[in-house]
Amino acid sequence: MRKTRKYVATFLKYGTLISSLGLIVSTVIQIYARFYMESAPSWTEESARFFFIYAMAFASGLAMKDGFYVHFDVFFNRLGKKVQRWVTHFISLLTIVLFMVLMLYGIQFVIQGLPERSPSLEVPMSIAFGSMILMGLSVSFFALLDFLKTLKKQKS
Repeated sequence: MRKTRKYVATFLKYGTLISSLGLIVSTVIQIYARFYMESAPSWTEESARFFFIYAMAFASGLAMKDGFYVHFDVFFNRLGKKVQRWVTHFISLLTIVLFMVLMLYGIQFVIQGLPERSPSLEVPMSIAFGSMILMGLSVSFFALLDFLKTLKKQKS
């Protein structure tokens, strides 16, 4: 399981990096074109949007892995240890369910988006909708690992 975690994290890191670089490059092209060309290429805005969507989808799993999501320590720390464990389990399970539902509906969106084309890039909209599957899987994966880790801690 440790190797799988490492491979998934590496995949998400490179995906985030490539998507972010794509966002930067397409934005710089758009800025350059607006200042120095007669008209900006229409594809730059849409490609920047796609790159942004995927950068967030890749990074969401990493945020879950490293615990970068916001939580309220002020309230959590006031709870007893037993209630804290219960709340931690409940939040992990709820996160898994929520993102698995997101992934399942993402699959439906991908199927529905096959015949649709984006206006300027002319690529299937399934590409954009695929980010929901990626986000659902990656967040659920790391939430499941977190849940299993808290269960292991509880037993020891």
